[in-house]
Amino acid sequence: MTGITQIGFSQRIRLEWLEKTARLFLAGNTREEIETELQDFLQDKLSIGGSAERGAREKAITILLKIWVSVPESLAAFHKEGLEFLKKLPREDHLAVHWGMTMAVYPFFANVAEQVGRLIRLQESFTLAQIQRRIREQLGERETVARAARRILSSFVDWGVLERSAKRGNYEGTSPATVTHIRLVAWLIESVLISSSSTSGSLKSVAQAPSLFPFRINSVNVNDLKENERLELYRQGLDEDIIMLAQMNRQMVGRIKLK
Repeated sequence: MTGITQIGFSQRIRLEWLEKTARLFLAGNTREEIETELQDFLQDKLSIGGSAERGAREKAITILLKIWVSVPESLAAFHKEGLEFLKKLPREDHLAVHWGMTMAVYPFFANVAEQVGRLIRLQESFTLAQIQRRIREQLGERETVARAARRILSSFVDWGVLERSAKRGNYEGTSPATVTHIRLVAWLIESVLISSSSTSGSLKSVAQAPSLFPFRINSVNVNDLKENERLELYRQGLDEDIIMLAQMNRQMVGRIKLK
């Protein structure tokens, strides 16, 4: 994954904070009302006693709002469907929804997830240093990159998709959750394409993308994916299905990445 110019996701974010933010938005609250509610909610959790103008609490709220409240225009339809999933699907499926939305909004988050997924497939455990080295190779030797990667791994632990192993400084993957809801599968595939530098790929490789390491997608039916109008499918060769963002969706995602 290349072409990432901004980190954005630079704080440890708990899953329940994302859930609360989305619920506040679904309840009809304005952005300002949600921000005020989050300030109160996180008062005893982040920047306790701090006086910095842009402390950890303010940065975390910015992340939460961008994921579920003030999303880029290019993601409006994707965001709307994500909210529908949160309203209708059982709580155990919400992790996949928050994961997909965060990947779409923050490609850096998806990049870290991709590196974690690749390492988990290669070996039983990995270290923070291994992830940081891979990210630095792509984005340069910036301390902000290393720090943000560390906080994203901490978020992964909080979300239950990673656990710290018995060996100090090492991480291991947890058992992936099986995703069976047809439209959610298509939506997760869309999130991979949105967060990637490429807006197309073989259906098999995208459905099994390393960035989706917390989830198991057993099979993908091409006809089921056709229900998502933001995706296009075509056959390449004799037996390879190619999935891509629909033309209008590609144009809008391209515009947002250029900003």
